[in-house]
Amino acid sequence: MDINDLTNASFLWASLIWSGIASGYLLYGWRQKAYVPLATGAVMTAVSWLLPAFWMSLVCIAAMAAAWWLHKQGY
Repeated sequence: MDINDLTNASFLWASLIWSGIASGYLLYGWRQKAYVPLATGAVMTAVSWLLPAFWMSLVCIAAMAAAWWLHKQGY
């Protein structure tokens, strides 16, 4: 599978879902001046353009888990 295959249905759906969640993180981080959600949204946005669907999903889930963990640590 080509990484930039924009006709692949799983890539399109995963990209739509993860970039939608990423935009929420970006907006929240920007408006609240919170750097952890802002960075999480930026990472998820970049990943939704660069990686295939399976790896995109794994990285985005890991980024959200890291943001949650950092929030619980007080950042």
